[in-house]
Amino acid sequence: MWGPSRRNPSATRRVLHPRPGAPNIQNVLKRWQSWIPTGGGLRDEDWARRHRLLTLLLAASVGGLTIFGAFRDALAAPWLTTVLLMLACVVAAARLRSRRLASIAVAVGLNVLCGGFVSMSDGLTEAHFSFFIAVAALALYRDWAPFGVFLVGTTLHHAVFGTLVSEHTYDHAGAAQHPLLWAALHGGAVLLAAGFQLVQWALTEDEERRAQENLDDREAQLSVAFDETPVPMAMLSPDGLLLRTNSAYRALMRLPDELPAGFGLADLPVTPVGHTMSELFDVLTSDTSYNAVRQYQRTDDGEMIWADTHSTSLFDKDGRLKLVFVHAIDVTESRRQQEELRHRVRHDSLTGLLSRSAFESDLPLLLAGDTAAVLYIDVDRFKSINDGSGHAAGDDVLKAIAARLSALVPAGSLITRVGGDEFIVAVPGGAEAGAQVGEAALAAFAEPLPVDDNLLNVSLSIGLAMAADAGCAEDAVLAADTAMYAAKRAGGNRVKVFNQQMRVSVQERITGEKMLREALAGDRQQNLPVWFQPIVRAEDGEIVGAEALVRMCTADGTILGPGHFIPAAEETGLIVPLGEHVLRTALRYLQEWSDDLRYISVNVSPRQLAEADFVPLLADLLTASPEIDPRRLVLEITETAMLGSSHDVRERLETIKALGVRIALDDFGTGYSSLTWLQNIPADVVKLDRSFVAGLSSDPRKSSIIQAVLWMARSLGMSAVAEGVEEEADQLALHAAGCPFIQGYLFGKPVPPAEFSERLQRSRMATTP
Repeated sequence: MWGPSRRNPSATRRVLHPRPGAPNIQNVLKRWQSWIPTGGGLRDEDWARRHRLLTLLLAASVGGLTIFGAFRDALAAPWLTTVLLMLACVVAAARLRSRRLASIAVAVGLNVLCGGFVSMSDGLTEAHFSFFIAVAALALYRDWAPFGVFLVGTTLHHAVFGTLVSEHTYDHAGAAQHPLLWAALHGGAVLLAAGFQLVQWALTEDEERRAQENLDDREAQLSVAFDETPVPMAMLSPDGLLLRTNSAYRALMRLPDELPAGFGLADLPVTPVGHTMSELFDVLTSDTSYNAVRQYQRTDDGEMIWADTHSTSLFDKDGRLKLVFVHAIDVTESRRQQEELRHRVRHDSLTGLLSRSAFESDLPLLLAGDTAAVLYIDVDRFKSINDGSGHAAGDDVLKAIAARLSALVPAGSLITRVGGDEFIVAVPGGAEAGAQVGEAALAAFAEPLPVDDNLLNVSLSIGLAMAADAGCAEDAVLAADTAMYAAKRAGGNRVKVFNQQMRVSVQERITGEKMLREALAGDRQQNLPVWFQPIVRAEDGEIVGAEALVRMCTADGTILGPGHFIPAAEETGLIVPLGEHVLRTALRYLQEWSDDLRYISVNVSPRQLAEADFVPLLADLLTASPEIDPRRLVLEITETAMLGSSHDVRERLETIKALGVRIALDDFGTGYSSLTWLQNIPADVVKLDRSFVAGLSSDPRKSSIIQAVLWMARSLGMSAVAEGVEEEADQLALHAAGCPFIQGYLFGKPVPPAEFSERLQRSRMATTP
């Protein structure tokens, strides 16, 4: 640490205590000493520069004295003696290594020069001025030795030579008669001149001392700021040596407090990644200021660190590098946080796959070099897995799916989870490469996924589309999405390749959704009329019930069947408000036809059944119409809907039955385990699908199946309705098999309520005795 020294407070000093009234000699001496210069203090290079100047001046004076002697015709013995002695002093001044002896040689030489000049001038008074000039010149040494030698030599010269050869020392008779007096006068004058030099010398030393003290204070302050700052800093020499480092820099570089001599950048225990230390130093000194964040590797343990390095190069007036000041801030932690944030932005937090935004950013880059196949993947019935086994299990399934997909896609592919249970894969190459990945994915998921010590069966619906260039990346993703929905509608667990007909279907669904939203936003009774199809008794054709079927009335009065808008309603969730509208309408007509119609059945979609508010809504509607017997309302649930539902179907249906509402199992026979559902689902009615009814009269196998189902339904206390009856022969076969109720075009298509009311009256009149 640079700074002013401190005295030891425990140290003692001896103080002279003068007698009362006696002068304090010590103080007097100190006061006089303060006016006397201490001498010395010049740096070696400064002293050498001044000594060289005075030596050259002395050597040049030899020539000057010779020219003066020639001009005065005085090149005699005094000149020769003077010149020889001066040359000896010049040689001594140049050869002697001791600063003091060399400066004394110059002082003696100047004494000889001045004395010889006076002698060759025959004691001319003006020649004595040379002594005053020499005194001022020797003051440059700021050393008592040459200064004192010259003063002694001057006094001796005036005294000795003034006595022995007064005519060559003084140019007047009075000096010849009293040489010692004039020697004293001349010596005194030189001493006075020297005195003023001493005063100037002392004042200069005092000023330099104060300047040095200020410099020391500032350097101490800078030293504290440099050493104690938490920012790692170092000073480098032009050849890359560490001149000075602070504790923060040594801590960052893991250096000891004391560095060995010659320790440089090449000795640091770190290596810049991609460069050598020599190359880095060239970069640091390539300009006045440099700033960059660089990565380094520690040589002791291989740890990677990042440092924000800033350097400032100092040059002299000639452009030569003098010093390099460097500070390096450790930004490893912030860099890691940035990398982690960048990774979070670019990757899905659950699966580690690319995020949707990163995929959309990288896909055009992939397509810039080649075509690619885009596969849109959806997990079949994932909601049932997620809700049935818990969200944690669902997350584990998604992570396992991501791992399997990542393992089977070729190198250079992109894969992302776009939310929920949907994934997108972009495979470089043509349609064949995409198809291979799709088939490989289906094969990979033929094996159950191990999740929490359980094995879960998972299947995928995959849509495949081609992307030819970066400009069609988004269109390719949308096309693959469309193909995926086609695969899902086809039953799932398959790959569908996109074609234009799928785009037409999508457009139709979009159009249907738009019309349905507009219809729901307006007058629902007018825009979405509910028609009714009769359900008759097989024995005599009497209408005993009706199925409520919704239609759509366009602005131009066209009536559209459910195929135009029900798929869109199912996909968008609009089926919920639409189903509520149908349910309310059915209850209103149940009340209107209370004397003529036993029941009305209403289709309930799995989306409706999954709504937490569905059962409370049904209860509120029944409470608001107490005159309606709840048993007259039948809710039709498809078997496939129950298979795809993620909720506890039996529990919810039991709650509905507790309200008094009956349950019908619609489209029976189209699912996977119909007989099992008959035993497990609390249904009251079984509706046989038209695929079993059509051609029944000519197919003995269908007749056997129908009879078996009817027998099981009766044994479980259920009624049965055969759907899609269009031939009279099939009606007779059903009646013979014991099917109690029939529905189909043979007995009437769906018609508006007014027309159905008329048919209901005619049916009642025809069957009444």
